Amino acid sequence: MASPLSSSLNPLDLQTLITTYLHEDCPGPFDLSGYVVGPSPKTAHLYLKSPGYLCGIPFVNAVFAHLSCTITWFTSENLPPSTSSYTSLPAVEGPASNLLLGERTALNILSRASGVTTEANRYAKRAKELGWSGKISGTRKTTPGFRLVEKYALLTSAVDTHRLSLSHMIMLKDNHINSRGSITEAVKAAKISGFTTKIEVECSDYPSALEALRAGADIIMLDNYTEGCEEDAKKLKLENKKVIVEASGGVTYETLEKFCTESVDIVSVGKLTQGYPCLDFSMKLQKE
Repeated sequence: MASPLSSSLNPLDLQTLITTYLHEDCPGPFDLSGYVVGPSPKTAHLYLKSPGYLCGIPFVNAVFAHLSCTITWFTSENLPPSTSSYTSLPAVEGPASNLLLGERTALNILSRASGVTTEANRYAKRAKELGWSGKISGTRKTTPGFRLVEKYALLTSAVDTHRLSLSHMIMLKDNHINSRGSITEAVKAAKISGFTTKIEVECSDYPSALEALRAGADIIMLDNYTEGCEEDAKKLKLENKKVIVEASGGVTYETLEKFCTESVDIVSVGKLTQGYPCLDFSMKLQKE
């Protein structure tokens, strides 16, 4: 069963994405390998072969629906990892050639989406163990063409996604600031977007963070801090208790404790969508 979040996926985007994935794997007019098995009706089972959280069900459903196959799941997304090393997940029924046409695309989606969710849950669990009340977040360091799946995988776990895209929020980094001449001028220009759009500014020290706060930024990112993150975050909260403080840059599972502190609201981690471990899946056609 898919996460409740799946119902909010734009069906047009989903269909376009899946069509693109399938066409990438079979760009020619013929599936020559599919000719070998033919269109006879078959049943296939998908298996999870390594421990982790399952994710990617709505995308896999869309793959097989596009190929006129039906799928029945025996489990749900984001349940605690199975201890079994070979867990049967869904049964898929349809023409043998179509099952195999969708096989690799479906497995690639499951492998990567489940990898993101498993890693995200690992970080979220660690933050909870630390007694931190803030939120772990992903970043925009996603795989080109695979962003929607990776962002979905984050949302189904216990973390946030940060920006879904450049249209989601204004984030002013060093290049934006340098092109405008100052943080104050960059924030001033950003306010043309209106009151519904939050503005975040990336800052590498307290003076720049304070300038951003006083210019009217909603979120201050303390970027690439090795020391002093909590101290500067606390000072910003004393200046304006409503400001959201984010810590980012070089955060790993091992260093998470340094950033999950009282005055930090968000810790963003690029590794959740960049370099995450993939899970192992396979598909087997059942013998008659």
